[in-house]
Amino acid sequence: MSKKLEKNGLWESSRMMLPQHKEAFQNRLRDKTIQHSRPTTEEINMMKDYVLLPIMYAISIKKAQEAERSHETLRLLYSKAAQVLAKNIQTDLSKLKRCLMEKNIRVFEEEKDHQSIRYRYICREYEDHFTITRDYMRAEVSVRIGRYVDGLVTKLYGVGRTDQQQV
Repeated sequence: MSKKLEKNGLWESSRMMLPQHKEAFQNRLRDKTIQHSRPTTEEINMMKDYVLLPIMYAISIKKAQEAERSHETLRLLYSKAAQVLAKNIQTDLSKLKRCLMEKNIRVFEEEKDHQSIRYRYICREYEDHFTITRDYMRAEVSVRIGRYVDGLVTKLYGVGRTDQQQV
Protein backbone atom coordinates (compact mmCIF):
# COMPACT_ATOMS: atom_id res chain seq x y z
CA MET A 1 0.00 0.00 0.00
CA SER A 2 2.84 2.42 0.69
CA LYS A 3 4.07 1.94 -2.87
CA LYS A 4 0.73 3.24 -4.22
CA LEU A 5 1.13 6.40 -2.20
CA GLU A 6 4.58 7.25 -3.54
CA LYS A 7 4.74 10.38 -5.70
CA ASN A 8 1.37 10.65 -7.41
CA GLY A 9 0.74 6.93 -7.58
CA LEU A 10 -0.02 7.09 -11.31
CA TRP A 11 2.68 4.64 -12.38
CA GLU A 12 3.12 2.71 -9.19
CA SER A 13 -0.52 1.83 -8.60
CA SER A 14 -1.14 0.06 -11.89
CA ARG A 15 0.28 -3.34 -12.61
CA MET A 16 -0.76 -3.04 -16.28
CA MET A 17 1.28 0.08 -16.99
CA LEU A 18 3.98 -0.90 -19.43
CA PRO A 19 6.90 1.39 -20.24
CA GLN A 20 5.37 1.95 -23.70
CA HIS A 21 2.11 3.08 -22.11
CA LYS A 22 3.96 5.44 -19.80
CA GLU A 23 5.89 6.90 -22.74
CA ALA A 24 2.71 7.32 -24.82
CA PHE A 25 0.99 9.08 -21.93
CA GLN A 26 3.94 11.43 -21.46
CA ASN A 27 3.96 12.18 -25.20
CA ARG A 28 0.28 13.12 -25.05
CA LEU A 29 0.98 15.46 -22.15
CA ARG A 30 3.89 16.99 -24.07
CA ASP A 31 1.65 17.48 -27.13
CA LYS A 32 -0.87 19.36 -24.98
CA THR A 33 1.83 21.70 -23.73
CA ILE A 34 2.96 22.33 -27.31
CA GLN A 35 -0.53 23.69 -28.00
CA HIS A 36 0.35 26.57 -25.69
CA SER A 37 2.78 27.83 -28.30
CA ARG A 38 2.74 31.08 -30.22
CA PRO A 39 -0.26 31.82 -32.43
CA THR A 40 -0.11 30.95 -36.11
CA THR A 41 -0.19 33.56 -38.87
CA GLU A 42 -3.86 32.73 -39.46
CA GLU A 43 -4.66 33.32 -35.78
CA ILE A 44 -2.80 36.64 -35.78
CA ASN A 45 -4.82 37.69 -38.83
CA MET A 46 -7.98 36.69 -36.99
CA MET A 47 -6.97 38.91 -34.07
CA LYS A 48 -6.31 41.78 -36.46
CA ASP A 49 -9.75 41.22 -38.02
CA TYR A 50 -11.24 41.24 -34.52
CA VAL A 51 -9.81 44.74 -34.08
CA LEU A 52 -10.70 46.10 -37.53
CA LEU A 53 -14.20 44.69 -38.14
CA PRO A 54 -15.92 46.67 -35.34
CA ILE A 55 -14.38 49.87 -36.73
CA MET A 56 -15.60 49.00 -40.21
CA TYR A 57 -19.06 48.25 -38.82
CA ALA A 58 -19.22 51.61 -37.02
CA ILE A 59 -18.12 53.46 -40.17
CA SER A 60 -20.73 51.76 -42.34
CA ILE A 61 -23.52 52.49 -39.83
CA LYS A 62 -22.41 56.12 -39.58
CA LYS A 63 -22.35 56.46 -43.38
CA ALA A 64 -25.82 54.89 -43.64
CA GLN A 65 -27.17 57.47 -41.19
CA GLU A 66 -25.43 60.31 -43.01
CA ALA A 67 -26.89 59.11 -46.31
CA GLU A 68 -30.40 59.05 -44.83
CA ARG A 69 -30.05 62.66 -43.67
CA SER A 70 -28.55 63.94 -46.91
CA HIS A 71 -30.45 65.65 -49.71
CA GLU A 72 -28.99 63.47 -52.44
CA THR A 73 -31.33 61.99 -55.02
CA LEU A 74 -30.05 58.45 -54.41
CA ARG A 75 -29.86 58.75 -50.64
CA LEU A 76 -32.13 55.74 -50.11
CA LEU A 77 -29.88 53.59 -52.31
CA TYR A 78 -26.75 54.75 -50.49
CA SER A 79 -28.34 54.20 -47.11
CA LYS A 80 -29.59 50.70 -47.92
CA ALA A 81 -26.26 49.71 -49.46
CA ALA A 82 -24.41 50.90 -46.35
CA GLN A 83 -26.85 48.97 -44.15
CA VAL A 84 -26.31 45.77 -46.15
CA LEU A 85 -22.57 46.35 -45.90
CA ALA A 86 -22.87 46.76 -42.12
CA LYS A 87 -24.94 43.59 -41.88
CA ASN A 88 -22.31 41.60 -43.79
CA ILE A 89 -19.55 42.97 -41.58
CA GLN A 90 -21.59 42.14 -38.45
CA THR A 91 -22.12 38.57 -39.70
CA ASP A 92 -18.39 38.12 -40.29
CA LEU A 93 -17.61 39.61 -36.89
CA SER A 94 -19.99 37.17 -35.18
CA LYS A 95 -18.36 34.22 -36.97
CA LEU A 96 -14.92 35.52 -36.04
CA LYS A 97 -15.83 35.91 -32.36
CA ARG A 98 -17.15 32.36 -32.28
CA CYS A 99 -14.00 31.04 -33.95
CA LEU A 100 -11.72 32.93 -31.53
CA MET A 101 -13.68 31.57 -28.60
CA GLU A 102 -13.34 28.01 -29.92
CA LYS A 103 -9.58 28.47 -30.31
CA ASN A 104 -9.35 29.98 -26.80
CA ILE A 105 -8.03 33.35 -28.03
CA ARG A 106 -8.85 36.62 -26.27
CA VAL A 107 -7.87 40.15 -27.35
CA PHE A 108 -7.89 43.23 -25.09
CA GLU A 109 -7.22 46.87 -25.86
CA GLU A 110 -4.35 47.80 -23.63
CA GLU A 111 -3.22 51.33 -24.38
CA LYS A 112 -4.11 54.12 -26.78
CA ASP A 113 -2.29 57.21 -27.95
CA HIS A 114 -2.63 59.58 -30.89
CA GLN A 115 -0.35 57.42 -33.09
CA SER A 116 -1.23 53.82 -32.27
CA ILE A 117 -3.29 51.37 -30.26
CA ARG A 118 -1.72 48.50 -28.37
CA TYR A 119 -3.59 45.23 -27.87
CA ARG A 120 -2.81 42.36 -25.53
CA TYR A 121 -3.83 38.85 -26.47
CA ILE A 122 -3.98 35.48 -24.79
CA CYS A 123 -3.78 32.56 -27.18
CA ARG A 124 -3.98 29.15 -25.50
CA GLU A 125 -2.24 30.45 -22.37
CA TYR A 126 0.42 32.27 -24.43
CA GLU A 127 0.37 36.01 -23.75
CA ASP A 128 1.81 38.75 -25.91
CA HIS A 129 0.82 42.04 -27.49
CA PHE A 130 0.69 43.76 -30.86
CA THR A 131 0.41 47.38 -31.90
CA ILE A 132 -1.54 48.86 -34.79
CA THR A 133 -0.82 52.39 -35.93
CA ARG A 134 -3.73 54.63 -36.76
CA ASP A 135 -2.41 55.25 -40.28
CA TYR A 136 -2.26 51.50 -40.96
CA MET A 137 -5.72 51.10 -39.47
CA ARG A 138 -7.20 53.80 -41.75
CA ALA A 139 -5.59 52.32 -44.85
CA GLU A 140 -6.55 48.75 -43.99
CA VAL A 141 -10.17 49.69 -43.15
CA SER A 142 -10.45 51.52 -46.46
CA VAL A 143 -9.12 48.54 -48.42
CA ARG A 144 -11.33 46.06 -46.59
CA ILE A 145 -14.49 48.13 -47.00
CA GLY A 146 -13.61 48.25 -50.70
CA ARG A 147 -13.49 44.43 -50.74
CA TYR A 148 -16.89 44.22 -49.05
CA VAL A 149 -18.32 46.67 -51.61
CA ASP A 150 -16.84 44.60 -54.44
CA GLY A 151 -18.48 41.52 -52.93
CA LEU A 152 -21.86 43.27 -52.79
CA VAL A 153 -21.56 44.44 -56.38
CA THR A 154 -20.60 40.92 -57.48
CA LYS A 155 -23.68 39.54 -55.69
CA LEU A 156 -25.89 42.15 -57.34
CA TYR A 157 -24.56 41.31 -60.77
CA GLY A 158 -25.01 37.61 -60.02
CA VAL A 159 -28.64 38.16 -58.98
CA GLY A 160 -29.27 40.38 -62.02
CA ARG A 161 -27.89 37.76 -64.39
CA THR A 162 -30.02 35.01 -62.87
CA ASP A 163 -33.15 37.14 -63.25
CA GLN A 164 -32.27 37.98 -66.85
CA GLN A 165 -31.73 34.30 -67.68
CA GLN A 166 -35.18 33.40 -66.35
CA VAL A 167 -36.95 35.99 -68.58
